[in-house]
Amino acid sequence: MIKGDNAFVPTAALRVAVRSGVDVAALLVTERGRVRGDADIVFDGAPAHASGAVRLAEGEDGTVWLDADLAGVEEGVDRVLVVVSTEEGALRDARGLSAEVFGPDGATVVAYEVTDAGAETAMVVAELYRRSGGWKFRAVGQGYVDGLTGLAVDHGVDPDGEPQELPERIPVPTPPAPAQDLAEAPTPAETQPGAPLLRPTRDQLLNMTQDQIRALAQAHAQARADAPPAATAPPVPEPDPSVWACGPVFKPRTATGRDNDVITMKDLPPGPVMVELVVEGEHYTGLWPLDDSNVKGRYLVNSTEKDFRGRVIAFVPEHGRLRLRLEANGPWQVRILPLAEARRLTENRLESWGPEVLLHTGGTADATFHYKGSSNFIVHLYRLAGHTDPTTLPERGRAAVNEIGARKETLPLPEGPLLVCLIAADAPWTARLKDVRPHSSGRNADSPTKQPVPRGARGWLRRARD
Repeated sequence: MIKGDNAFVPTAALRVAVRSGVDVAALLVTERGRVRGDADIVFDGAPAHASGAVRLAEGEDGTVWLDADLAGVEEGVDRVLVVVSTEEGALRDARGLSAEVFGPDGATVVAYEVTDAGAETAMVVAELYRRSGGWKFRAVGQGYVDGLTGLAVDHGVDPDGEPQELPERIPVPTPPAPAQDLAEAPTPAETQPGAPLLRPTRDQLLNMTQDQIRALAQAHAQARADAPPAATAPPVPEPDPSVWACGPVFKPRTATGRDNDVITMKDLPPGPVMVELVVEGEHYTGLWPLDDSNVKGRYLVNSTEKDFRGRVIAFVPEHGRLRLRLEANGPWQVRILPLAEARRLTENRLESWGPEVLLHTGGTADATFHYKGSSNFIVHLYRLAGHTDPTTLPERGRAAVNEIGARKETLPLPEGPLLVCLIAADAPWTARLKDVRPHSSGRNADSPTKQPVPRGARGWLRRARD
């Protein structure tokens, strides 16, 4: 990838290798691009986020590993920033500065090498961010000449320095006139209550000293402390702590055509995959796997609905060649996707049509379905906790739901990770979770899991302030 490129990545437990012997940190930020507090800074002094979804570990040859379980990232976090900095010299001296993302199977998903670093001493190298119900990776490469302090202020981190007076001459934007001196404008301390604080532009921040930036951050921190308390958000369910593998990770494949056909996808990693089928037509739609003798297996799709669409699970043989028999009357598209890209069940209302593969990663919960069709509505569950073989799925057992006709159904779910597969659902439906509880797997209720005590922004910024 080159700077500015982006690509979808699986919503799974990914590993990011950051190379070149630099200091590495991760910032978990909201939609506004700001951390919610010191706990959202993951660095060598606090190498694990309290949620357990993001962790840092030192490797060999100057590599730092950032583990990001995207399925377990809290709903309030919109992006995970991969941040690097250097104690001595500039980042242009860091040869081979790069970020490479590996999937659960150890294969490279995306990679980005920084080739244009200059005098910066800190940089947002890359970010993992939410998009269209999944996650994407972006090659950012945004450097900061003013180091970690400037990067911190841009992302809502309070440097926690000693209060200092703002120097008299800091350029401050005052539209429509050009930037004016701070001496001609009210300082943060003189601003009337409720008035907006001064916010320098990025270019102006680059011209400020570290003392000026600290003082400005202190003023903003004081304003936040003086603001009326916001409504307390409901607790976010704790992500699943157990290790799991959910099929192979690979780049999605697409095939298109019209009417009846045999579809062959080669060079796929063996194991369970999602088959996404969309057909434009008013007649029967059927889909079957073919074995090496071209004998049909059990049907994957069996529908008479107009304009069929849905996702089902198929298994790629060891030789990596998946063959499917499709019966359709009209144009169609087939996509082969990793199971890790399954849509996630949350407490938000999910609307869709047709069979679907959903992923639940929280603790015990109730799943409420509203099915609006007149045919079969069948749901199977695959418990993935502790399942570490990416080439298989655990036994699904009996159908959790097997009904006919429009209905509302509430299904108690065990702890995740869990695949919730709507095997038959030839009509619109909605789904949402309620009464989601924290995970208890592998824990003693009287002895909660210990987490590293964060040292906060002061510890992270120590290199910039010494």
